[in-house]
Amino acid sequence: MYTAHGKKDQKDELLNKHAILVKKLAYQLKAKLPPSVELDDLVQAGMMGLLDAVNRYEDSHGAQFETYAVQRIRGSMLDELRSADWLPRSIRKNMRDVETAISQLEQQLGQPPTEGEVAKKLNLSLNDYYDMLGDCGGHQLVYYEDFHDSENGEHFLDRFHSDDSSDPIKGLLAGDFRDALIVAINALPEREKILLGLYYEQELNLKEIGAVMSVSESRVCQLHSQAVARLRANLKEKSWTGVV
Repeated sequence: MYTAHGKKDQKDELLNKHAILVKKLAYQLKAKLPPSVELDDLVQAGMMGLLDAVNRYEDSHGAQFETYAVQRIRGSMLDELRSADWLPRSIRKNMRDVETAISQLEQQLGQPPTEGEVAKKLNLSLNDYYDMLGDCGGHQLVYYEDFHDSENGEHFLDRFHSDDSSDPIKGLLAGDFRDALIVAINALPEREKILLGLYYEQELNLKEIGAVMSVSESRVCQLHSQAVARLRANLKEKSWTGVV
């Protein structure tokens, strides 16, 4: 049993000891986001998550504090990104155009289109298409607004999600969406499939992935944006046709 003073000392010790963890996680996340996202904003949000972890944590949880804290810190940073609407709508529109082009070409060709084919469909030169993909660094597979952004109030993600009372992202990952995502990833061109594995499973940053794949960091950013666009296009098509 701790005295009130003892509990306060313990909390202060946990905060001081794990402040460096917040910066580490902020740097890792910042490497995957557009330049417009400020590192200080992530750190500030992460510190709030750490404070929340310190206040909520109990030894009886059966988990190491650092394991518990990482979840709270990351969650706080992601909440900050969502509330700040950090990816401009113009960029999201560009990516929707890419997704539409990819979807139409896949239906016509019966296979994933090449970058040149997508660029031609968008009436862009290949270099302009690369620039567009580079500008869209930080594009995500799922946005919270995705659940209700169509004209009739329903979005393709709503078809995968039936429990409105739970966290929508958590609900997706626990249902058919996860299986559909695995199928969509397996359908990617091999290079993009490898990139996503390095990015999400191995948690390498863009520079590290570039070294592994022998391409520039900017090229990794382009390929990542294109891979996410392919996944979204694939998932939209599957949900509309009832395949999954």
